[in-house]
Amino acid sequence: MAADVRKRASSEKGAVASGGEHVENASRDHGPQSQQSARARFCGLLPKLLIIAAVPIVAFGFKYYQDGQLLKRHESGFRTLGTEGLFLFSSLDTDHDLYLSPEEFKPIAEKLTGISPPGEFEEEVAHDPNGETLILEARMQPLRMDTMTKSKDGFLGVTHSSLSGLRAWEGPAVPSSVFFAGQFRAFLPPKNKLEVGETWWILPSELNIFTGYLPNNRYHPPTPRGKEVIFHSLLSMLHPRPFIKTRFAPQGAVACIRAISDYYYDIIFRIHAEFQLNEVPDFPFWFTPGQFTGNIVLSRDSSHVREFHLYVPNNRSLNVDMEWLYGASESSNMEVDIGYLPQMELQATGPSTPSFIEDDEGNIIDSRGGEHPVQFVFEEIHWKSEISQEEAAHRMEVTLYPFKKVTYLPLSEAFSRARAENKLVHSILLWGALDDQSC
Repeated sequence: MAADVRKRASSEKGAVASGGEHVENASRDHGPQSQQSARARFCGLLPKLLIIAAVPIVAFGFKYYQDGQLLKRHESGFRTLGTEGLFLFSSLDTDHDLYLSPEEFKPIAEKLTGISPPGEFEEEVAHDPNGETLILEARMQPLRMDTMTKSKDGFLGVTHSSLSGLRAWEGPAVPSSVFFAGQFRAFLPPKNKLEVGETWWILPSELNIFTGYLPNNRYHPPTPRGKEVIFHSLLSMLHPRPFIKTRFAPQGAVACIRAISDYYYDIIFRIHAEFQLNEVPDFPFWFTPGQFTGNIVLSRDSSHVREFHLYVPNNRSLNVDMEWLYGASESSNMEVDIGYLPQMELQATGPSTPSFIEDDEGNIIDSRGGEHPVQFVFEEIHWKSEISQEEAAHRMEVTLYPFKKVTYLPLSEAFSRARAENKLVHSILLWGALDDQSC
């Protein structure tokens, strides 16, 4: 039995050894296949690796080609246009690809044609027929002709027809008019300009160094849109042909929050607009006040207007610029003069009020009708934060004229300030002012 056990053990050892040998042989038999599989996987990945490596090389090559083409076009542009011409072209070429898209060419098209394509305007807000209304009155004293240097007929070729529109304009076109309070929504500040002293453009200027100025040979203003509508309606009370966008800079309307309460804004504003006084067959005559300024106190939802005043400042000896053509074309000769306008203003007769109210019994009655109109009592406004009108006006000036960030002083004050600060004095001598159409 012992011999049998030893025999079985030896047999088992042999089996183990034999099994181990089989395993080793199996390993040796499968080695080449694994290497071939790995080689196949590497060969499969190689094209992908080559593509990944080639992408930046191709991109670099394409960029190099583009730069080369751009350089060739730049050199061609320089040979064709010269230094100044290429500078002008590059100023229009906002994406710097040396090609002008229609959008990039737009300023030149407007300059050559004098016609601006319809832009994007804010939708006009429908007025609530039951909303509050206010009455504005227009007051005006005509230009003092003796303040013009060329006002006499025959002087320097001035004809009677040249000044016919000016001579005939003796008062406002519409002495009194009713407005809805909601129409003054245009004066509300944008959501990112809600602090006292902040300024914003109600009507942004559309002029730039390429458009230069708008054409002179026009008689009728373009149709107002968006926020232009309220300004056109207001100025039409003074003359039937107001141009909300002036031919020259400064152009547009700027506003500043002077004071804030829980429910109201006091907003100071400034508008640059002009009037066309002549009609066909007389040649165009442009009447351009130095500025229109004023203030409005209105509720934050524009449902109520407490105060409104718009006027041409008369604190300077000359406050109006005038230009008129001696022909109908843009290239016709033009005469220029300045003068003094004593008064031109619009003012609300009182706060806005509802047209209809309910009595104690719930009956709707006309607040303005009957022998005894309803007398409204308005609460006193308590301003939580405010600045002076002078400070608000200065901030609007800086927005319109960036050069006013520098303080300009009369000579007497300038020398005392220079002495105190140990600085030099830079003197500028001008005929007229730097701002407000030389008025």
